[in-house]
Amino acid sequence: MLIFDLDGTLLDTSKDLHIALNYALKKHNLKQKTLQETLLLLGNGIDMLVAGAINNGKQNKDFDAIFSTFKSYYKDHINDYTAPYDGIIELLQTLKQNNIKMGIISNKFDEGVKELHKKFFNNLIDYAQGVTPTIAKKPSPDAVFELIKKLDAQNEKNIYIGDSEVDIKTAYNANIPCISVSWGFRSKEYLKSINAKTIINTPKELLNYI
Repeated sequence: MLIFDLDGTLLDTSKDLHIALNYALKKHNLKQKTLQETLLLLGNGIDMLVAGAINNGKQNKDFDAIFSTFKSYYKDHINDYTAPYDGIIELLQTLKQNNIKMGIISNKFDEGVKELHKKFFNNLIDYAQGVTPTIAKKPSPDAVFELIKKLDAQNEKNIYIGDSEVDIKTAYNANIPCISVSWGFRSKEYLKSINAKTIINTPKELLNYI
């Protein structure tokens, strides 16, 4: 089975997240972030995105209010600019035609993950799992194990595909190989600097490892 990260791997969600973050920061009279600054904060969930954008993070007395503003706006604008990266749909179609099981795990809230899965990948990817009160965020392997169980892939070769250091750690914690992608929220140079073992530059390259 192939286990995909969502944001920065299958979908470019950066613009919608960036706009939502700056909306919340502006509403609370805080300095807005550039797109590049926002990208560097992505990967650990939307709570950590907001925490990383303000002084003292979650210890900031206004964190809950800022996060609430962000999440409310983002839930209403989750699909404004979000779209699959070039070549992703064609890749998934090829994998589907070859009867390869596929799933998504994400540090985004489960409702949002399932909404994006339904919109873009409903007929291609078997299941999508986001963060819930009972499933810890990555790099915990909880979501990986849940997905493997859900799709009855315990006895199959499972590979994790993601774009960040969080994904590498998640795969390591789940004791499965990781393929890192260079088209997402982290550059190829950055991935090399954190010792990513396998890096691909286009979705089609993934077929070489299946």
